[in-house]
Amino acid sequence: MRRSTSGPGFHHVALRARDFEATLRFYADAFGFERAYGWGQDAGRAALLATGDGNYVEVFAGGSRPPGEDPPEGALLHYAIRVPDADAAFQRALAAGARAVSAPRSLTIQGDTPVPVRIAFVRGLDGEVIELFQNEAL
Repeated sequence: MRRSTSGPGFHHVALRARDFEATLRFYADAFGFERAYGWGQDAGRAALLATGDGNYVEVFAGGSRPPGEDPPEGALLHYAIRVPDADAAFQRALAAGARAVSAPRSLTIQGDTPVPVRIAFVRGLDGEVIELFQNEAL
């Protein structure tokens, strides 16, 4: 079921960070993402963090909003990061400062064909919900 990455597909998810440097460190420490490209200065800074598979998380500075206040951009339900081990990724994310939303669990997606997966959810430093998605087929 896995499709080629040579055609159109997911490229990045964009986040506005309250603490730009802390958010960059979080994604590096929790998931091993590396800064691939950056631009701007001060509150206009942004960076693309390479996930290792041709996709990116784009981080924008300038999220100076009170703690707990949602960003004005609207709702991001969640985004998923493909991981080889959901349990280990969950623990790394927590150690890097994430908050647990849903501990790792196994389930079968009942879609076109049944697909077993292992998933977990964490909340990142800026309130974003991150799904940790372990599966060989999707």
